[in-house]
Amino acid sequence: MADITRRLGRRHLRGAPTAHIRHHRDGKLLHDGPGISFWFRALTAAISEIPVDDRELAMTFHARTADFQDVAVQATVTYRVGDPALAAGRLDFSIDPDTGAWRGTPLEQLGTLLTETAQQHALAVLARTPLAAALVDGVAAVRERIAAGLGAEPRLPATGIEVVAVRVMALRPEPEVERALRTPAREQIQQEADRATYERRAVAVERERAIAENELASQIELARREEQLVEQRGTNTRREAEEHAAADAVRAEAEAARSVKLAEAEAARTVRLAEAEAARSVKLGEAEAARAVTLARAEAEAAREVGEARAAAQAAWLRVHGEVDVATLHALTGTRLAENLPRIDSLTVSPDVLTGLLAKLGTAAES
Repeated sequence: MADITRRLGRRHLRGAPTAHIRHHRDGKLLHDGPGISFWFRALTAAISEIPVDDRELAMTFHARTADFQDVAVQATVTYRVGDPALAAGRLDFSIDPDTGAWRGTPLEQLGTLLTETAQQHALAVLARTPLAAALVDGVAAVRERIAAGLGAEPRLPATGIEVVAVRVMALRPEPEVERALRTPAREQIQQEADRATYERRAVAVERERAIAENELASQIELARREEQLVEQRGTNTRREAEEHAAADAVRAEAEAARSVKLAEAEAARTVRLAEAEAARSVKLGEAEAARAVTLARAEAEAAREVGEARAAAQAAWLRVHGEVDVATLHALTGTRLAENLPRIDSLTVSPDVLTGLLAKLGTAAES
């Protein structure tokens, strides 16, 4: 759709590169071409906009085959406007000078023309083709017939229309017929699947049998090898026992020889120790006897000297006491007695005792 703007009571149109614009005023063509822009007056201008780009027209219609079965045809026709001037003269492509929208429905008219023409040729082909053949080769046949029919249609060149390509996507029967047609194929596929399943099971059984035979053969081989292993283990055990016995005999002989040598060495060492102990005992006895004699002599000499000293001291003591007077002896006796008396911590003197002592002291003083 063209872009139209207003400026000071005038209009300005700006077209797209894919739209062909034709501007008439008073029956004269002023502007003609794609992607142009110009100023115009709304009251005196007659403007047409013809799209020149490729357009896709999808169509779906029903047809009947030679065996009276309904099928749905899905197709697409690609077309373009090859002669904009001719198309503008045959179809109403005029636009509103205020909004830029088409006043009529030219594209719908083109779609109706193309759809009816394509449907006419497709029906002519399918009416002579059975359903099975139509489903197998009908797409290519219908596409070729529609392309040829549109190319030979005189109204299209007269309207300036060019058909670019024709595509037929599918020919589909009714759902019930389609299910009925699918049933044999499904049954055949199921049979093939069942046969494949049976064959797979047979192969599996054969493989299981082969596996079982292999396992049995393996078990037999393992049992035989286990028997050989047991025999070899017995031989190895017997040989090991013989070797251990021989080693034990050698070890016993070596142990006996070592024990004899140790006993001889121990006896020799015991004899040497006994001789050394005897010699040491003799030496110790002689030394002990000499020491005892020396001690006895020393003790006797000490006792003699102590006795002589005590005798000399006693003689001196007697000599001293014989020469002193009686009063001195009494004093010495009191001193010795005081030395031998026990210690007196406290002494209590009563008045009676004190009076008696004072009386004795007074008497002694008088005498």
